[in-house]
Amino acid sequence: MVEGGFVRLRCWLGILALVGLLAKPALAEAPRCELELGPVRAVVRVLDGETLALDDGSQVRLIGALAPRALDTGADEGTWPLAEAAKSALEELSLGRSVELGFAGRRTDRYGRLMAQVFVRTDDKRLWLQGEMLRQGHARAYALPGSSDCLDDLVAAEKQAREARLGLWEHASYQIRPANRHWELLRFRSTYQLVEGEVLATADVRGRIYLNFGEDWRQDFTITVQPSNRRQFAEAGMDLLALKSRRVLVRGWIERRGGPLIEVYHPAQLEILE
Repeated sequence: MVEGGFVRLRCWLGILALVGLLAKPALAEAPRCELELGPVRAVVRVLDGETLALDDGSQVRLIGALAPRALDTGADEGTWPLAEAAKSALEELSLGRSVELGFAGRRTDRYGRLMAQVFVRTDDKRLWLQGEMLRQGHARAYALPGSSDCLDDLVAAEKQAREARLGLWEHASYQIRPANRHWELLRFRSTYQLVEGEVLATADVRGRIYLNFGEDWRQDFTITVQPSNRRQFAEAGMDLLALKSRRVLVRGWIERRGGPLIEVYHPAQLEILE
């Protein structure tokens, strides 16, 4: 009887352990983009929701995962709760652990910080930090010219949190902006935004593509693509001039060129909606 009881207990413990594993949310999948592997370092300090200080004195920026910051809303530095939440999440994931760096495109920013995809090494497993921060809703996916190779993977990780309204996605400050409210978009000049709307007209002006969202292109919202970047969109099967009357979601920094404008240089910045 005693031996049989032990056997049953072990079976139940095994079932409970399996249920616990199945209940855990899946971690972010590793990016499919091609990376050049760099050094393995230890994280000695988390500076903010997207920057790590390493044991060799260098700093690494989690390129592609834009953490919330006070500048997003005009709040005082150090007082924005979502920025503190992102920093805390990154500390929990990485502080005191070994990380492996992966490079694609530019390796440093203008401040000398490394720009890399970062993986936490635990035994024989690797956790992709950018993907996990995006999946939890602590960051938004973005790219910079020369550092856009992994944007498809970053956007896919972000989409999980956006659709589930996790983290920053349930906050009014990070809502998707309507393209037809150009006067509101101008208030967000120099900030990173997601904008959604119907393309009213398209134009090719000396090789530069314009997607206009209003009747007056001088003041309404516009998306533009430089001639040097058009090939990427063609290779992705995206005919920009055929987007008239299509509803799209675009991401990028709002500029003012007459009206509000976002310049896109990678197909993953522009999502065609059904």
